[in-house]
Amino acid sequence: MKFTAEEILETFRMLHVESLDVRSVTLGISLLDCVGEDGRSTASRVAGKIREVASGFVGAVNAVSSELGVPITHRRIAVTPVSLILGSSPRRSDALAIALALERSARDAGVDLIGGFGALVEKGITRADSVLMDTIPQALCRTSRLCSAVNVASTRAGINLNAVNVMASKVKETAELTKKENGAGCARLSVFCNAPGDNPFMAGAFHGVEEGEATVNVAISGPSVIRAAVEACGGSVDELSDAIKRAAFKMTRVGELVGREVARRMGVGFGIVDTSIAPTTAPGDSIAEVVEKMGVERCGAPGTTAAVAMLVDSVKKGGMMACTRVGGLSGALIPVTEDGGMSRRVAEGCMTLEKLEALTSVCSVGLDMICIPGDTDVWTIAGMIADQAAIGIINDKTTSVRVIPVPGKKPGDTVDFGGLFGKGVVVEVPRWSPAGFLRRGGQISRAARSARN
Repeated sequence: MKFTAEEILETFRMLHVESLDVRSVTLGISLLDCVGEDGRSTASRVAGKIREVASGFVGAVNAVSSELGVPITHRRIAVTPVSLILGSSPRRSDALAIALALERSARDAGVDLIGGFGALVEKGITRADSVLMDTIPQALCRTSRLCSAVNVASTRAGINLNAVNVMASKVKETAELTKKENGAGCARLSVFCNAPGDNPFMAGAFHGVEEGEATVNVAISGPSVIRAAVEACGGSVDELSDAIKRAAFKMTRVGELVGREVARRMGVGFGIVDTSIAPTTAPGDSIAEVVEKMGVERCGAPGTTAAVAMLVDSVKKGGMMACTRVGGLSGALIPVTEDGGMSRRVAEGCMTLEKLEALTSVCSVGLDMICIPGDTDVWTIAGMIADQAAIGIINDKTTSVRVIPVPGKKPGDTVDFGGLFGKGVVVEVPRWSPAGFLRRGGQISRAARSARN
């Protein structure tokens, strides 16, 4: 990759004035060759494989960050969905042994989080899938770095309502088992539609079966960079879109440079750059603030969905011009508790649960990091998951649900999870039940538009 002098100066400003960072470098590792005779031997092989592949990962990331002068916030690992390696006679003890092996491996490798304790059940549930899903609450309760993602729907398969109902119950159970931490185990659990196998963001990251033996995927960030571009543009919407595209182009170039260099030093494949703009709790690093700088008085007001749609489209176009390997989610992430500006708008009542659901139709990923009352029943959570999956299959896009039923909390209460997960206000949830519909179970068939080859 070659950079022009002008591009170098602009990138320097982004890094040192506008707080651009690479949000995550995620090492994907295939575990398909780790199936043993029983759970204990599989767990041992998993730990050995990760130790072998990831031994120099954090060192390589740190060296690249230092040499290029690019801040890299998180180092993470994603592995093959664990249900695929449980073997022919899966037991909960086997799944838990692998979960604990993944946790130890993440700690030993020095990474922040490890993803892949999940299953792909959009069309059916195998014995291994069932065991894996049943083990998720215990696994998340006994770990701090392990993340779980379960795909319950896809455009091609439709929505597996049986899986939706199971996962809703596991969200509730996880919240109860981690109630001393305000249900924070749920912050490491995502339920997906159309989950991509090259997503570098947690909690949804896993190493897809279509991926190579090991790959490096990069997630850029930069709401503050986009905000600066928006502030500097006083022209029409066309000019605003162009300014966002140029900023996204430069951000993506930085991400690709980092990813390729880390992959080269480790001797593994370079995967993708995820161009999603992802917020943090830091001042100015908020999607809500970007929308308001675009001219919407309060994020959540009428016009918000149109503004976010334009933002996401512009970011995608700029990223795809910069790099041929754009993948993952590549949109605008709205994890509410992790976005200081969004949390304030939720507290004010300007951003509602219904508006957040509407935004799902135009951005990634869905109802993400939203605190709901602890007494919200399983059927209501299942309804949230089913609704997000329906939006995903009709629009042929990735959607997900990562909600936290905070034990003992009611609407309006504030919850502080600390660190990465931030803090937020418990939102009010409609109390009318979808149970009569969801109890029917079965499969909501794929959308007619998906019937193509």
